[in-house]
Amino acid sequence: MHSVMKTNKLTYTAAVLALTLSCATAQDKKPDADNTDRNKQDQDGKTKTPMDQSNAPEDIKLVAKIRKMVVDDKSLSATAKNCKIITNSGRVTLRGPVNTAEEKSIVEAHAVMSAGKDKVESHLEVKASK
Repeated sequence: MHSVMKTNKLTYTAAVLALTLSCATAQDKKPDADNTDRNKQDQDGKTKTPMDQSNAPEDIKLVAKIRKMVVDDKSLSATAKNCKIITNSGRVTLRGPVNTAEEKSIVEAHAVMSAGKDKVESHLEVKASK
């Protein structure tokens, strides 16, 4: 009986400790994701966002074609593959972070190959090196 009480106390103590640690971890501020600040500036309505994506069949096909090219490109990082590609009336807007100037050029080239040079507006940003 005495060992059962000891085991219960140890289990209770471990549970309290685990709960305390999880609460302390939850209160630690986590760093913002790469797009957090950019998403805040999107709220002013002056920049194209995914909400500006057209539902016209031609625009949907165009964005899908560009996205496929970007995602299939093994030279691009996950950051570059997740850039925003917005099409409206055949015009393409590229936004978001990429890791290098080379990635920026590659994503822009995929968009230009699909839509034409005069129909691509790039707002891709090269992330600052740490």
